[in-house]
Amino acid sequence: VFGPGWTQLLPVLTPYTESGEAIKRVKPVPEAHLCPMHAKIYLPVVPLILLLVVIPSLQAAKNTDGVNLPGHYLISDQLNNRVIEVNSSHHIVWRFGTGSNVAGSRTCVGVNDAQRVGTLTLMACTSIPAGLSDSCTNPDGCLDNRVILVTKTGKIVWQYGKAGVAGSGFNELSFPVQATFLPNHHVLITDQGNQRVIQIGKHRQIVWQYGTTGVDGDGANELSDPNSAELLDDGNVLIADEGNNRVIEVTHTSSPTIVWQYPTTIDTSLLSGPAFASRLPNNNTLITDSGNNRVIEVTRSGTVVFTYVTNTRTGSIDSPSPSRAVRRRNGNTVISDQFNNQVIEVTPAGKIVFTQGEIAVAASTFNRLNGPYDAKVIGDYTGLTAPHPGHRM
Repeated sequence: VFGPGWTQLLPVLTPYTESGEAIKRVKPVPEAHLCPMHAKIYLPVVPLILLLVVIPSLQAAKNTDGVNLPGHYLISDQLNNRVIEVNSSHHIVWRFGTGSNVAGSRTCVGVNDAQRVGTLTLMACTSIPAGLSDSCTNPDGCLDNRVILVTKTGKIVWQYGKAGVAGSGFNELSFPVQATFLPNHHVLITDQGNQRVIQIGKHRQIVWQYGTTGVDGDGANELSDPNSAELLDDGNVLIADEGNNRVIEVTHTSSPTIVWQYPTTIDTSLLSGPAFASRLPNNNTLITDSGNNRVIEVTRSGTVVFTYVTNTRTGSIDSPSPSRAVRRRNGNTVISDQFNNQVIEVTPAGKIVFTQGEIAVAASTFNRLNGPYDAKVIGDYTGLTAPHPGHRM
């Protein structure tokens, strides 16, 4: 998979354990002495720089097992502690996560976000706050606090954050709710508990930040429980500033400034607890207005041109708090209707054309979900930050 010459990188790689600690480097083996079996046992967790070699090869790999197919749905099944890939027949064709509430090498606790990067999967292992899930009985909640990148076989090959540790120091996160793989192979992380959006470089250093670490506010360079961040085509960053009931666009510079905001004046009847925002090809912004149980599309001037309300559907609970809405290239919108335990796809006219999960039923059996927080369609990056140049649809 890695291709000829990949072992030449080994002398400069620093592998890390599951908890985030550096381990002793391994000595490279001449390529003539390698066989496919040996290639599989190198570095269970490796630094992000290896992806410069791995990902282009993974993109070109032939799909022979029905996994990672365009049109499949990649779902962050939050309270089932798993990421699943499902086909149009509702069958799971790939999954990561054992369901355990304990952070580990095969688990992702309270996963809020997942993105396919080649055949790898980037996911935000957010944690489960106390009282959110009956399966998490720890009075302090079930902590994870990692962003991980895993292979098709479920091996973690890159990680930022330490399993079960909340912090704001080097290689530490607190309730990371979203992670976006950038075209330059950095990772943009929405670090909600630390009130910041951070860009992580190839050596796990913070190379850009918006929000003052640990400060919950609405002043200059301040956020309140940010819930998502996307890198835009013009280089700016779009942030769903959930606790401040606003979506802002900031410059991606050493001294970031706000260049656009919705609404211009905070009004919770217009926007309440925005959980996600993405910039569409028509320059409108698609926003998950979670507190108002709806999805809206607004123009640059703030005019609402599309609305879909999720709690008026037959069988809905009063406050499902939808957490993600992603526009497909065909014009449909995929909505993670969180506490209705369902992912739905709706047309521009509001007709439901696909569902995963049964409305208001929480379970982990066939065609069931529990608090799905995020869903994307594989191969469709409409409005999202594409991980590789040319992949935006």
